[in-house]
Amino acid sequence: MFWKFGKPKKQHVDFVGLKEKWELKHKTLQQDLLKKHQGALEWFVTTPKQLAATSLATMLLFVLPGGSIAATHSTQAQAFTHLDAKSFLQADLYKLLPPSVEPLSSDQEQQITTLLSRDFHMTISAEENGIRLNRNYGYIGAEQHLARFPGDMIDTHFDFPKDAGLFYNTGMAPGLGAWGYFASSEAAMTPEDNLREKWYIAVPTFLAPGYYDHVQEYSTFFKYKKMLVVNPNNGKAVVADIADSGPSEWTGKQAGGSPEVMHYLERYDGAQKGGVLYFFIHDPTDSIPLGPINI
Repeated sequence: MFWKFGKPKKQHVDFVGLKEKWELKHKTLQQDLLKKHQGALEWFVTTPKQLAATSLATMLLFVLPGGSIAATHSTQAQAFTHLDAKSFLQADLYKLLPPSVEPLSSDQEQQITTLLSRDFHMTISAEENGIRLNRNYGYIGAEQHLARFPGDMIDTHFDFPKDAGLFYNTGMAPGLGAWGYFASSEAAMTPEDNLREKWYIAVPTFLAPGYYDHVQEYSTFFKYKKMLVVNPNNGKAVVADIADSGPSEWTGKQAGGSPEVMHYLERYDGAQKGGVLYFFIHDPTDSIPLGPINI
């Protein structure tokens, strides 16, 4: 009889212990989420287009430590699962960016580069070696493909039929990039040369403070310099390199992107044009690959 009544008592003690461990884990995860993304969650609560997640986000913000989400809120919980890392980045940036696409303040630059460095696990900055661009948040325009080597043409530019189908009509730029051809000949082309042209951006290097006092130094610094380019409206990001200089101020745009960059970031000219963030990536070992990057 002792074992008959004693065994359930032991199971009950184990259950209580597991319950306490689960509640402690829940509390820890909740605190981590609040610490890292409180601004984002508040944005989900207050922004109309995120109403599908409002109920759950509110509970995550205000539920007492150790509390649990009731099963009656399963619909909201299911909606919340669709909010991926890009959604949190989008919300975090929304809290930091000015209401219009305009130059950032020093404080905004610092907060945003700290956020991007944290989320993408790399060193992001607005200034490096005393060099900076005239701005880091601006409208981006669509650029054409650049000739990679003498004789490079649109008909032979693509390695895959899918890419040709997507980007053939964007055409080739009439001139070369700011630093000429990427390779001296087709035979000399490397995979790195190919990626540099594919994932390039243009920025007005000539507007960088101090440029005309240090033309050679700045030109060397900017040549194929890696940058993180982020569309703050959808959280998509690309590691791109500076392969051209422009656009001119009169265009009303502050940067340009290759067809592949524009396609991935979902940025277009005309009525659908929008702003992007673009900051230097510190990569002295050249270990960060060009192309789309996820958090």
